[in-house]
Amino acid sequence: MTSAPDQSVCWEITQFLYREALALDERRFRDWLKMLADDIRYEIPVRVTREGLADWELAPTSRILDEDRQTLEVRVRRLETDFAWAEQPPSRTRHFVTNVIVDATGTPDEYLVNSNVLIYRSRGADPDPDLYSLFRKDVVRRGEHGWLLAKRWAALDQSLVNAHNMSIFI
Repeated sequence: MTSAPDQSVCWEITQFLYREALALDERRFRDWLKMLADDIRYEIPVRVTREGLADWELAPTSRILDEDRQTLEVRVRRLETDFAWAEQPPSRTRHFVTNVIVDATGTPDEYLVNSNVLIYRSRGADPDPDLYSLFRKDVVRRGEHGWLLAKRWAALDQSLVNAHNMSIFI
């Protein structure tokens, strides 16, 4: 069992995750980019439906997304143009972040943060929203001006994503 940091650090990191979710929900993607470390790794593995005693449910090598700072910046730049067709009309999202558990990593000012997330997404006048339920393992580190997301690994609970695209940020 890993050791938990003091309560003030846990509170700060939880508030950081809430503020990150708010930036995404308000489509303040430039502000969101400022919350990411330069060496960010952002990945979502493919969930595989397997028989009985399968060795794995998440594909060891296949990814829905596997991004770094550069590719995330490209996605944000594209969202700022008229060429982000997957986001026409733009998604309205609400990120519900819960069950936040913060553990020390052994590296000073760097923490492993587990959380559960439910994302509600609606678009245009479509009466049928998309729901994404997922488990996240983040690495958060203290930067010069506050907390930064250094790694996001997120596993969707569903193996078939019942949405037209995955153009939102998890």
